[in-house]
Amino acid sequence: MSPLSDGMLFGGWEIIGRTIVVGLLAYVALVVIVRVSGKRTLSAMNAFDFIVTVALGSTLATILLSPNVALAEGIAAFVILIGLQFVVSGLSSRSRLVSRMVKNEPRMLYYRGEFLRDAMRGERVAENEILQALRAQGMASLDDVEAVILETNGNISIIGEVKPGEGSSLADVRGG
Repeated sequence: MSPLSDGMLFGGWEIIGRTIVVGLLAYVALVVIVRVSGKRTLSAMNAFDFIVTVALGSTLATILLSPNVALAEGIAAFVILIGLQFVVSGLSSRSRLVSRMVKNEPRMLYYRGEFLRDAMRGERVAENEILQALRAQGMASLDDVEAVILETNGNISIIGEVKPGEGSSLADVRGG
């Protein structure tokens, strides 16, 4: 049996045609659904948002490559995933309990000259990763840093010196 005859390298023009037609239609459907659902749908604000984004990509790939999945089934899956994301994000903005279930809290890793080792260990962040984030923000010295926070989306934020009388952006940070 040759690779050509068993479909390993070429499955036939019908399969390629299906992939093109279904791919175009699925892409258009996904763009329309995402536009209707709003900017939040593809954000990476928390783990749940990230999971929805990955699931959408996986669903698109399945629609494109599996002849056993009809376009309508794939579009229904898009609507379900985005609908769930919409409901969960709406509930989490209204309920502290739901918010705590689906979102991580930002966590202080460094504060006023001191690395918070327990927090760093708990979040699996090494000192060199914090120093790298400082350099990426153009910070040459830890003396210029008030705080370093691991945000809910996994990014590291650097807070420079806080002037007296300014409001604090650290109010919702665990360990702050």
